[in-house]
Amino acid sequence: MVMKRRATLWYRIGHALSRAVFRTLFGLKVSGQENVPQEGGVLIAANHASFLDPPAIGCCIPRAIFYFARKTLFKPGVMGWLLPRINALPIDQEKPDLAGIRNALRVLKEGEGLLVFPEGARTFDGQLQPGQPGVGMLVAKSGVPVVPVRIRGSFEAWPRTRKSIKLHKISVTFGKPLREFAPRDGAKGEEYYRQISEEIMRAIAKL
Repeated sequence: MVMKRRATLWYRIGHALSRAVFRTLFGLKVSGQENVPQEGGVLIAANHASFLDPPAIGCCIPRAIFYFARKTLFKPGVMGWLLPRINALPIDQEKPDLAGIRNALRVLKEGEGLLVFPEGARTFDGQLQPGQPGVGMLVAKSGVPVVPVRIRGSFEAWPRTRKSIKLHKISVTFGKPLREFAPRDGAKGEEYYRQISEEIMRAIAKL
């Protein structure tokens, strides 16, 4: 697997370790990798069921991508030092974060990939949740294609309601890129952003 663009040494190490762990312990199966554009800005939009989702999905993608991480994790210390080196972007999950959005848009416009979870938070019951308008705004303002992703098995392996991890089969499926999002009923602003997120969630549900 050839890693391109911002693949630092630490990113490469994390990618290889994650791939080995998920294949060995969780029997990771992946399909549709060819749907991820090799070049240019792209949003990788997935359902969110577990803390395992980012590394499980990221290790299946044949290019270096960026991730969001809670802003509070970027404090001085090992984690604060490591996160920027594995392409993590700080985001404030407690309130609207314009700086975080600007960072994400900059990354996309520079031709990078970014993993996002349109639902905004991990599911409590394993079912898909409504998409939030934030991801729709990123799509509308960046104009990049969106690759829908469905991850299965991560909820059974480590749901948010359980502290321990259970070994369970995990699969990741990448759908074909979505490139056009026409507003319905003259929608603008937040309503249009919500429509985009809902369309992305429908694509995820079909996988």
